Amino acid sequence: MLKVFHTADWHLGQSFCGFDRDFEHARFFEWLLASLESHRPDVMIVSGDIFDTINPSAVSQKRLYDFLSKVSLVLPEMQIVLTAGNHDAAARLEAPAPLLCSMNIHVVGTVLWNDQNEIEYDKFLIPIRKEKAEVAAIVLAVPFLRPSDVPYVQDANIQVAIDPYLDGIVELYRKVTEAALKLASQHSPTPLLIAMGHCHVSGGDESRDSERRIIIGGSESIGVSTFSPDIAYVALGHLHKTQSFDHGRIRYSGSPIPLSFAESHYRHQVIKLTFSDSDLLLAEELLVPRAVQLLKVPEKSSAILSEVIEQLESLPVDKTLPPEQHPFLEVRVREEGPDPTRRRKIEQALEGKPLRLASIKIDTPRSDADTDLLDPNLDQNALDWIQPEEVFLGAYEQKYQSAPDDKVLKAFHEVLQKVLHTEGNE
Repeated sequence: MLKVFHTADWHLGQSFCGFDRDFEHARFFEWLLASLESHRPDVMIVSGDIFDTINPSAVSQKRLYDFLSKVSLVLPEMQIVLTAGNHDAAARLEAPAPLLCSMNIHVVGTVLWNDQNEIEYDKFLIPIRKEKAEVAAIVLAVPFLRPSDVPYVQDANIQVAIDPYLDGIVELYRKVTEAALKLASQHSPTPLLIAMGHCHVSGGDESRDSERRIIIGGSESIGVSTFSPDIAYVALGHLHKTQSFDHGRIRYSGSPIPLSFAESHYRHQVIKLTFSDSDLLLAEELLVPRAVQLLKVPEKSSAILSEVIEQLESLPVDKTLPPEQHPFLEVRVREEGPDPTRRRKIEQALEGKPLRLASIKIDTPRSDADTDLLDPNLDQNALDWIQPEEVFLGAYEQKYQSAPDDKVLKAFHEVLQKVLHTEGNE
């Protein structure tokens, strides 16, 4: 039996609407270390986005290496495999790899090309040993792949590349799997194959609020068929919602904490996997306790400001929570018109409550007809006849379904006069 922990998308160092998440990551690592001690897996694999940015803070880097050091002391025989995601600086993440390797920690961030301009596929292969003896598995530790990382598809037997990047990813996985099978054939019994990836599988449910688009234009999804049937399990990262494909053989572990309000309802977890000598037997969801709550008021849809204020004033709160556990709050208001006092009214309703106002989301009513203020076919002479007030009145009417009152119109005229005066003096 081989036991594996699969996790991904830690996003250490994330700034959440200006608030730090270090407390939540510290609590996650406490829980994860205790879970590792309890279940004692043979290997833990972390499929990318270790950090939230390519320039992680000193605090977030210290948080990572403190955790890895503790795991190494408590479970010296357990192996750890980390790969870079699209949020990570691949070379920076990989820099301490020689030192970490001495602690049974393997880091793969970059693609290595040799002098013949060929990819060194063996770099991705990490043998997993049980009790420092037999090789029980081979991990195909493939990091996030950029267009410059993938091979150019030239094999006539492969379908003509519609997208060289995506076809290059498929070809790279084919070559890595081929190298892994060759290595596996040198051991007895034959070790199973476990692949890693930080990518978007077609049909995956994404959270646009926090998952950075991998390639501009959106043509970034790879098919399930990318992963050979010879691979017993594919441990994916990038999508923050746990989900699986191909009867559970291909799986996203999801992120351990919600990284946006859109993810507040996700079941954040680490996946515990149990393998036989050749196959996946069981995948268990170990739910990560939530250290800080994310609240939305109203819960399901926006409301006018007076109703929102009423809900905020009656919102039940736990005043015994320490500041680092005060819930993050998103307020969702259906806009009725411009209101420069909106934020002050919301803050007054929250005064004295142990909450952190992270976001005020404005839901603006739209007309049924999606019309442009200006005809794009108008020539410059026609545009010269349009007055600023006409544009303003049209925009206001389209946005709020009503005409501006006298105060708003007066304010517009004051701004317009200042602009015209400035232009006249230039």
